[in-house]
Amino acid sequence: MTEGQISWTTRPVATRLAAIAFAFLISGQGFAQGSAEAGQAKAASCAACHGADGNSINPLWPSLAGQHPEYIVRQLEAYQSGDREDQLMTAFATSLSDEDMYDLAAYFATLPSVQRGADPALVELGQRIYRSGLPDRGVAACIACHGPAGRGNPLAAFPVVRGQHATYLANTLNAYAAGNRRSDGSVNQMMRDIAVSLRAEEIRAVSSYMQGLR
Repeated sequence: MTEGQISWTTRPVATRLAAIAFAFLISGQGFAQGSAEAGQAKAASCAACHGADGNSINPLWPSLAGQHPEYIVRQLEAYQSGDREDQLMTAFATSLSDEDMYDLAAYFATLPSVQRGADPALVELGQRIYRSGLPDRGVAACIACHGPAGRGNPLAAFPVVRGQHATYLANTLNAYAAGNRRSDGSVNQMMRDIAVSLRAEEIRAVSSYMQGLR
C-alpha cells in the first residue's frame, strides 16, 4: 500500500477522532462532581453483579473499579434513554436521580481495579488491532481513544479498558456490531462503525489484549 493510499484510508477516521475529542474537551469542562462517600452508601445494590469492591467476578459483567466517572454517568444515562438495553440495568438506572448517578460514579472511580492477563495465543493479533487498527478496512486504532495502557480519556468519556473482562469486551463489540448497543451516538456511532468491520477472531483477540493491558 502506498503512502497516498494510507493517507486516503485513514484521514477521515483521524479527522473524526480529532473533532470528537475537541467537542468532548469543551463539554466535559462542566461535568458535575459527585460524592464518593454518598456513592458508597448507595452502591450496595451494585455489588451483586459488579463486586463489593467494584471488580466483577462474573466475566459477563463489567468491573467498575477505577472507571472514569464521566463514562459511568453516560452509560447510566444511556440505560435511561434506551440507547443501552438490559433488563436489570434499565430497571436500576431508571430509578436513579442525577445526583445518584454522579455519586455512584465518583465512588467507583476511587476503587483500585484488579489486573488480568491476556491469552498469549491472541496477543499478536490483538496488539496489532489495538495499536495500529486495520487501515485497509477503515478501522481506527483503539489506542487513539483508549490510550497506550488502556486508561481511556476522562474528558472525552472514553472508558478505561485495561483489565476489563475479555468476555464482556467481546460481547460489547458484538452488541455494537449488531446495532443492539447505541450509546455511541454522541461520537457519531464510531464504535458501531468499528465493530461491524471486525471479524469474530479479531474481536476475540483485541478483547483479550485489552484485558491484559497494564
